[in-house]
Amino acid sequence: MSPRPIHLGAMIAAGAALAACAVGPDFRRPEPAEGSGYAAAPLPTKTASAPVAGGAEQRFVYGREIPAAWWQVYRSSALDRLIRTALADSPTLEAAQAALRVSQENLRAATAVLYPSVDAKLGATRQRISGAPQNQPNARIPVFNLYNASVNVSYQIDVAGGARRELELLEAQIDYQRYQIAATYLTLTSNIVTTAVSEASLRAQIGATRDIIDAQQRSLAVLEKQLALGAISRAEVLVQRAQLAQTRAALPPLEKALAQTRNALATLVGKTPASAQLPQFELAGLELPHELPVSLPSELARQRPDIQAAEALLHQASAQVGVATAAEYPQLTLSASYGTIATTTGGLFGANSMIWNVGAGLLQPIFHGGALKAQQRAAVAAYDRALAQYRQTVLGAFQNVADALGALENDAQALKAQAEAEAAARASYELARSQFELGATSTLVLLSAEQQYQRSRIGLVQAQAARYADTAALFQALGGGWWHDAAVLAPNSDIAGSRNP
Repeated sequence: MSPRPIHLGAMIAAGAALAACAVGPDFRRPEPAEGSGYAAAPLPTKTASAPVAGGAEQRFVYGREIPAAWWQVYRSSALDRLIRTALADSPTLEAAQAALRVSQENLRAATAVLYPSVDAKLGATRQRISGAPQNQPNARIPVFNLYNASVNVSYQIDVAGGARRELELLEAQIDYQRYQIAATYLTLTSNIVTTAVSEASLRAQIGATRDIIDAQQRSLAVLEKQLALGAISRAEVLVQRAQLAQTRAALPPLEKALAQTRNALATLVGKTPASAQLPQFELAGLELPHELPVSLPSELARQRPDIQAAEALLHQASAQVGVATAAEYPQLTLSASYGTIATTTGGLFGANSMIWNVGAGLLQPIFHGGALKAQQRAAVAAYDRALAQYRQTVLGAFQNVADALGALENDAQALKAQAEAEAAARASYELARSQFELGATSTLVLLSAEQQYQRSRIGLVQAQAARYADTAALFQALGGGWWHDAAVLAPNSDIAGSRNP
């Protein structure tokens, strides 16, 4: 009995030698995008500045690394705590992490194809055979029991490498899920920052609107006194009341937007609006960073998780071409069985009850109605599609960075202009109001000044908030620095160190 394992081992070794290569293309990472910049025209090294809160100039530092906790550039401890709470409790991030674990376990399960499968079998049957083959139809045929115990070994040789290409595909799927976690992480943190900025902007707009309402109420009180003295007509009072009512009507939409923004922020953090206990964000509590790191264009593809995910999908498509190609090649299977069979349980381990077999099977596809060739061509077409989608993702990433850099400069210019407009409108309003109280100007002049000042105050707040949001947009466009702290993305998994250099 000793030679049998040696024969089986020799057959397995021979099969492994046959499976020394894998058909289909070997994946190669796409070449980086051409060009040395993000925009057609050279971008400035710094933005304009304005003498208001959030109006400091910002310098672009090209080639500097992006910090992992990039949101800390706003110098807001409340914002930092909120984001860390979200990273711990967000169901969106948990779902992405669970999807990664699914892919990892699928790979572990599929790896079994590289090894022989061994099964133990124990059976018992009670049977009666026919006497017809022995030409004894009237003979008494005994009924007997049959017991068997055996160990079966089966090994499918990966001759064309199809199984290894399938494993390569599953490994690429793991990479894809890793970068999906990174994308979820980046989107979550960016959305929290921009939502907090939106809340701060709405609070400032509400505050400015209430200040204007107070000023208009004071002007209305003056007009009503003048009306009581007969110095003015009732029409002037009605015009001022209409202006006050119009300004008051602007408050409910702002307050509604603020409530919805707070609800959205609670959801991002993974809490219900009633239980979130969120801090209140004000523009004064956020600091505009003076220096902004800008990654080199050659590094962008390695930093953007959406580009990395698109590359992983391209890798999957490449491996699928190999799987489809291998289906046209022979399939070799080795099998062996060793056990005992007897009519009584006591005889199972007798000398004459031992049975064994060793076999090999070869399957060569010959005719499948063109299905295998069609599947291979479909896999090639799927690869071409994945390559085109990868290129489109890269183009979109460069556009995002160019848009963010342009917005930082343009919105800085807009804030400077808006600050000048607000200062002029405020001076005009204060002059018109003082002259009005002295009776030196008309109600129409005061109303015009009030309207201009109201628009300029709201415009200034919106311009200030835009600069904070633009900063977040730049960090998001550049990838957000997630690779410096990859363990945060998938606790208890092997994502750490997954970023390709």
